[in-house]
Amino acid sequence: MIELTAGFMPLTDCAILIIAKEQGFAEAEGISLDLVRESSWANMRDRLSIGQFDIAHSLAPMPLAANLGLTPFDAKLIAPMALGLGGNAITVSNTVFDAMRVAGAFSITDAAAAGSALGAVVNERAGVQGKRLQFGVVHPFSVHNYELRYWLSASGIRPDIDVDIVVLPPQLMADALAAGQVDGYCVGEPWNSVAVARNVAKIVTVKAAIWSSSPEKVLAMRETWAGENRDVVGRLLSSLYAAAQWCADAENSPVLAEILARREYLNQDVTLLEPALTGSILSGAKLGNDLPFFEPYARAATFPWQSHALWLYTQMVRWGHVVHEAGNIKIAAESFRPDIYRESLSASGAAVPTANSKVEGALAEMTAVGVSARTLFLGPDGFFDRKVFDPDEIEVYISAQK
Repeated sequence: MIELTAGFMPLTDCAILIIAKEQGFAEAEGISLDLVRESSWANMRDRLSIGQFDIAHSLAPMPLAANLGLTPFDAKLIAPMALGLGGNAITVSNTVFDAMRVAGAFSITDAAAAGSALGAVVNERAGVQGKRLQFGVVHPFSVHNYELRYWLSASGIRPDIDVDIVVLPPQLMADALAAGQVDGYCVGEPWNSVAVARNVAKIVTVKAAIWSSSPEKVLAMRETWAGENRDVVGRLLSSLYAAAQWCADAENSPVLAEILARREYLNQDVTLLEPALTGSILSGAKLGNDLPFFEPYARAATFPWQSHALWLYTQMVRWGHVVHEAGNIKIAAESFRPDIYRESLSASGAAVPTANSKVEGALAEMTAVGVSARTLFLGPDGFFDRKVFDPDEIEVYISAQK
């Protein structure tokens, strides 16, 4: 039995890793998973980089940041698998929510209307020279940060000028909002629902409404470790793929919620976890089959699209985190490793995309595409502002964002 140490954060989207251990999928592949709960994404990055973790539940931009020289260590990280699509939301204080309601009608599935309402509140505050709204994100190099900034900017709100953005660990978000230290935040579940359950906040929109079928967390590992343990990586990905299928079965949702709720994992009440696992969130709003809150398996949810990595790269450039140059485009793309995913799963009959990238935002509805083994359904994958990202036209896209 091969023993692997895996770091995870207490978030609903660590489900695939947890289930691989708890339901025996890893053991069936000859792997013993030692799951270690971490307290911050910075710790996760550092412990993975120095070898205390073999693998990690990781923010999608974390491998890019490491490989682009934006972290304390020079260990090269790769993501040979994604851990699902969607899974986070934007939550604001009751005070901000009430002001947004006065400004205009919106729903959590209408990111444009929610952004317009927030913009009106921001403008009103600027008119009376009040304190700028402050939003929390979990890490500078996180999908949360780039997603929040994208939504704000497309809504006419200038990040760092009209509103402030600060970094907090996920599990501190609800407490910070209740204490009045932040006015809102973008975070994964259950930390939106925790604040709603405490009656200190409301969810205003969700990741799936900002960018449908968008990346969130990935499985990260050191490139050197992956090269030295290729067979183990293949077996690991097979076990996680089986776990993803199990998580996607609606009949398993009650058991999944009970497992995640355990003290050693998320340490939360089951009732806070169940909604996000069944297509809705605690607000009671059902998102619908075309807009799942969190998708662990369908729509190639575990495939590490290099177009996802490249979109994240464009946002790193947009917000001054990295200098744009041809070499950096290559580094960003190769941080995600669909070749390893394909090598690990193609022989099993899994539906594996034959392409490494796709045009993001081009699918208005669920669409059947041919893959290595059988038909796979992708999309919808639209951005709320109807923009499209073509990775072959990355220069045009970056220029348009300036």
